[in-house]
Amino acid sequence: MELKFNTLDVFTNKRFGGNPLAVVHDADHLTTEQMQTITREFNLSETIFVMKPADPNNTAKVRIFFPGGEMPFAGHPTLGCAILLAEMKNKPGCSFETEIRLEEVAGLVPVKVTRIGDVPHGMFKAPVVPVKVDDGPDKAAIAAALGLSADEIGFAGHAPILLQGGPTFFFVPVVSRSVLEKSRVCEPAWSALMGILGKHEAYVDAAYVYTRGGDGKDASFRSRMYAPGGGIPEDPATGSATALLARQLLIADKLKDGKHRFVIEQGYEMKRPSDLVLEADVAKGDLTEVRVGGQAVRVSAGVITV
Repeated sequence: MELKFNTLDVFTNKRFGGNPLAVVHDADHLTTEQMQTITREFNLSETIFVMKPADPNNTAKVRIFFPGGEMPFAGHPTLGCAILLAEMKNKPGCSFETEIRLEEVAGLVPVKVTRIGDVPHGMFKAPVVPVKVDDGPDKAAIAAALGLSADEIGFAGHAPILLQGGPTFFFVPVVSRSVLEKSRVCEPAWSALMGILGKHEAYVDAAYVYTRGGDGKDASFRSRMYAPGGGIPEDPATGSATALLARQLLIADKLKDGKHRFVIEQGYEMKRPSDLVLEADVAKGDLTEVRVGGQAVRVSAGVITV
């Protein structure tokens, strides 16, 4: 069996930046084991498999895998796949605006895709409004896992927190860019920290470390994401974690009712600069909708034999 595939760089408008993604087309006859094997063959942070939708009103059914297993929802595969499918539906060089509707394990994810000029832009609605699971454990344990000191954890109302919205991430605010840059996974303290977080029913193997500011004049935050247990030593861009960040911002920055927009830089320390846009709608003091957007560019196309 031969299947067509594309690779894209997501959350960037330049090839060889952002987060690489593989998209495998016409994957309806693949087994879960085959999808996992193909994902390991591509050896990227995530691979998305495109199938016929269960509801003909939707664009496609998709399944998302990372080297360690399947994910119910992930941001950069959702965005990259939607942009690719939208471009495939429209003539090259023509401007367009369309909605791509992806059936994911976590639920239906609509993605608004527009192209004006050469590089398209997409914005997806998170399938689940993120919720708080728990506060973080002792700062000393967190600091040891990241090669930091306890007084470098947290800033101005931002404290470590465990959030869920499809996947679950552990969020670690740090005091400055220099602290973010020197953060790293340190064993055995990292595994000990994941063990502490593992008391929750939600599976946790990832820490999203962030601080205020960035290189861009519009940048709100700079972040890094570590998930070595899932085969991702560091992720260049994490759309799902960016969506969950909205809950932390609501709590820590006490967002007022209305629409809020943030630009998050990620992957810069890896030399894979990624720029993500987070939009959060707040009404009556709570989140009502979260959206994440960015750009993507095609890098390669080919055929994989299974």
